[in-house]
Amino acid sequence: MSAYSDHTQEAGEDGGARSVIDVGLDGIAHACIVVSGVLLVFLIASFGWLVFGRYVLNDTPTWVEQSSLLIVVYVTCLGAAAGVRNKSHLSIEFIRDGLPALPRALMCHVADLFVALFGVFMAWQGGIMVLDNLQRPIPMIGLSESWRALPLVISGGLMMLFAAVNIVQRLVAPTGR
Repeated sequence: MSAYSDHTQEAGEDGGARSVIDVGLDGIAHACIVVSGVLLVFLIASFGWLVFGRYVLNDTPTWVEQSSLLIVVYVTCLGAAAGVRNKSHLSIEFIRDGLPALPRALMCHVADLFVALFGVFMAWQGGIMVLDNLQRPIPMIGLSESWRALPLVISGGLMMLFAAVNIVQRLVAPTGR
């Protein structure tokens, strides 16, 4: 049982109980993946429309390039945040896994600490970019340039949250997630 909550529990993959916080954070990570997937489908459909418009209608839709650049930022940032929660982000584990328990645990904490600090920096700098670009429109689609920086704030905050929870969970229940 997790130290986070004594409320509603749900069975985990390993048969143990999962806290409400775990279920909620997993839901957020899953929502990031779903939104990224939907945006990828829209990206593919918009490029199909671009090709159709250019070669069949002889009228190239100009909004596709800028909307695609915007979508790629969202897909990348949301996918990266979900990767931190699901522990599927880029890492070199064979060195860490070959170490004794104490250095291995320390390396896990240090890695998550770096991810959390990176998330803080990303959210902070992304927030500055959002505020600085409120009045600048994205060419061809007319949305504020702040929409390009918003995923940095969201992803940075989620990375920080997910990494901090990973650290706390390892400290509280070393055999947990």
